[in-house]
Amino acid sequence: MKLAAIDIGSNAARLLITEVTTDVKNNPVFNKLNLIRVPLRLGFEVFETGYISKQKTGMLIQSLKAFKHLLNVYDVKFVKACATSAMRDAKNAQDIIRKVKLETDISIEVISGDMEAGLVFENHIAETLDKDHSYMYIDVGGGSTELSFFSNGILNFKESFNIGTIRLLQNQVNEKTWELMKEIIKTVTKEQKEVMAIGSGGNINKVFSMSKRKEGKPLSLELLKDYQKELSSVDLETRMKLYNLRPDRADVIVPALQIYTNAMRWAGANEMYVPKIGLVDGLIHHMWDELK
Repeated sequence: MKLAAIDIGSNAARLLITEVTTDVKNNPVFNKLNLIRVPLRLGFEVFETGYISKQKTGMLIQSLKAFKHLLNVYDVKFVKACATSAMRDAKNAQDIIRKVKLETDISIEVISGDMEAGLVFENHIAETLDKDHSYMYIDVGGGSTELSFFSNGILNFKESFNIGTIRLLQNQVNEKTWELMKEIIKTVTKEQKEVMAIGSGGNINKVFSMSKRKEGKPLSLELLKDYQKELSSVDLETRMKLYNLRPDRADVIVPALQIYTNAMRWAGANEMYVPKIGLVDGLIHHMWDELK
């Protein structure tokens, strides 16, 4: 069965097309057929003005029309489209959702931060890791950061914070929000087994590939701090040339590392797994569970 998930984020829109089969034990096997990313960067407007402009709306509709063609080519029967932080904040979100439906026949659901955290957790990575640790999922986006905490086989906590890479670039995250996140992380992880972080989002995936680490090997907190220091010590142009970064990655990667390292420090986590999962993967798992 072919499933597709669309994530309309604050920095980019993604389409994941996956074929789901079952093995001899009837367990699902998820095979990625295609992953497309379009850097729409809706958050830069929304977090400043509260609206998505006509130009950005046009770009979104064109992107979704292109996604629709691909869905037809792959003969995808089931698709789920979700929008996150930028669309949650946009005062004209409902108008845009109506236009999108009219022009592409794709229905967009604006999901809450808590649901976003839950969907990232739907990848069930922690259940496959050793039982001697607790696990903190840290999913960093342009508009928000989603945290989930898994310990002793139980999801203890999930929450979304309006701390994202684009908000940080626009100086829109106050000290109070940072303090709240710090306090909650410390409270949740107190007197738990040693915490390992599980990082998701385009920025941490990029850092992982830059690190040349073998698949499945964790990144240390010290290494992430070194990257943060290194990348922030040069200007944008130099960063793009030295590290072969696209413009829409080069600006957000530094604030992303700030969020990951802060969350890890407060959780007492010295290492982070980067399984290359995201909201779209969680959406596929969620759809499969619903369909079966």
